[in-house]
Amino acid sequence: MPDMQWILEIVLMALLGATLFHAVRLERALGVLKRDRAVLEELVGGFNTSMRQAEAGTDRLRAAADGAGRQLAQQIDTATTLKEDLVFLSQRGERLADRLGEQVRGARPVLAEAEMNDAPRQRSQAERDLLKALRMNR
Repeated sequence: MPDMQWILEIVLMALLGATLFHAVRLERALGVLKRDRAVLEELVGGFNTSMRQAEAGTDRLRAAADGAGRQLAQQIDTATTLKEDLVFLSQRGERLADRLGEQVRGARPVLAEAEMNDAPRQRSQAERDLLKALRMNR
């Protein structure tokens, strides 16, 4: 029986040695896991910081785009108003030019008649200027 006791003690020591070996391996793995967890926490913290910065940048970009959109809308409104004014003035100028052309055409026979009747009468400065302008537009 003493041999059996020795065999049991040797088996028990082998099992304790195997348990100790696995305990050391497990302890090392837990140490690596703790280090990796710290690195992972740092990584998550950095990611959260980056997310906050990205959100702030997006907000600033959105605000800038809204401001630019409002400014562009104001400029478009101003340009539309100016365009309408220019169209009105252009149409009015064309009508005035047409009327002036009609008056010049109507005054040509009077001018021709006045030149034929070169009467010695004294003309006013306004008449002389009008005759000069009519002669130049022939």
